[in-house]
Amino acid sequence: MGKKMVKLFRISLFAVLLLWGGSALGLPKTSSGIAIDIKTGEIISSENPDAIRYPASLTKLMTLYLTFEALEKGKLKMNTPLKVSKYAANREPSKLGVKPGQTISVETAIHAVIVKSANDCAVVLAEALAKNEAEFALKMTDKAHKLGMKHTVFKNASGLNNNAQVTTARDMAVLGAAMYKHFPKYYHLFSLQKFSYQGKNFYTHNHVLKRFKGSDGMKTGYLACAGYNIVTSAKRGEHRILAVAMGHKSIKERDDKVIAMMDKGLKKIALNDEQKAHKVMAKLDVPKLISAEMKSTKEIKKELAKGEWGIQIGAFRNYAKARSYAFSLKQKNPELKPYPIDVEAAQSDMAVVYRSKITNFSKKDAQELCDRLKKENKPCIVVKNQSLAMQ
Repeated sequence: MGKKMVKLFRISLFAVLLLWGGSALGLPKTSSGIAIDIKTGEIISSENPDAIRYPASLTKLMTLYLTFEALEKGKLKMNTPLKVSKYAANREPSKLGVKPGQTISVETAIHAVIVKSANDCAVVLAEALAKNEAEFALKMTDKAHKLGMKHTVFKNASGLNNNAQVTTARDMAVLGAAMYKHFPKYYHLFSLQKFSYQGKNFYTHNHVLKRFKGSDGMKTGYLACAGYNIVTSAKRGEHRILAVAMGHKSIKERDDKVIAMMDKGLKKIALNDEQKAHKVMAKLDVPKLISAEMKSTKEIKKELAKGEWGIQIGAFRNYAKARSYAFSLKQKNPELKPYPIDVEAAQSDMAVVYRSKITNFSKKDAQELCDRLKKENKPCIVVKNQSLAMQ
């Protein structure tokens, strides 16, 4: 037996065992969900995250993952023409309606898969990256296991019904996080709400993009046997959360659930950051440092009065964190000791952010310092002082 046949047999057997353990003819009646801090991987909340489920069109996320990987490696380009096979054109809806023998660009196929959830275009991409859809599905499963999606098996590129095609909410969160971290160049495509093809506009199935501020993806899915599924992410200030909801009875129920998960999760992440900032402040003995700094500032105020430039070293969601970061930077760089800290409140995306700055440099000194900090992988920009007074 050849290696490919052995591999195919093992994957098929694995799927059967999973289905047998999760009741192949009746997957969990309760819904599944998970929310994670996408930057750290920390689980914020979960509900039946390891229950075996049918992915439906969430499957297309792995099709897109392998497509983006091919783009990064130069195997494909966005304008590469892809030929539509009779097999691809004959896939069941939802589809774009491409005809056998015609060609579409990689970019069009990607847009159609994300916005329209086009099954025909998912197969067009699969056939561009493998001999056929079945072989592409093997690649999908192999990549899933390499990413750590332990309970996932793919059988096609689109998510059309196949009893052996299974996953979990946790595995889908792993895929969503990998997509965000591995392909930042293409991640913005998941926020597309419409695209045009041959003079016709197509609109997204993902209504969370409109309902939840900061939402920027990723994919919805539905099958009668799977229920309503979604993988989505949202950003609020410095924080980003990824949430998965699977097995819901309606679009509204699914969307309400995932929106509640993201809102609660983002608030929890922000609170955790604030608590960490307070701990840092306590360690720094801030009152003592402020007193010493104010005294130092008074002594050298005349000397520094001509320094009209500063360096902005970060923007934070709370005042304490902004100030404590500036204090910690000054502690590590004794030459900054005479220079005052300025924390400026500013409006950004309907929320207040606090810009942490160290001020009263000459323009030349500010630029030299900023350049040095950047070499140490510390963010920094040179700014004109708004005020020479300490806050």
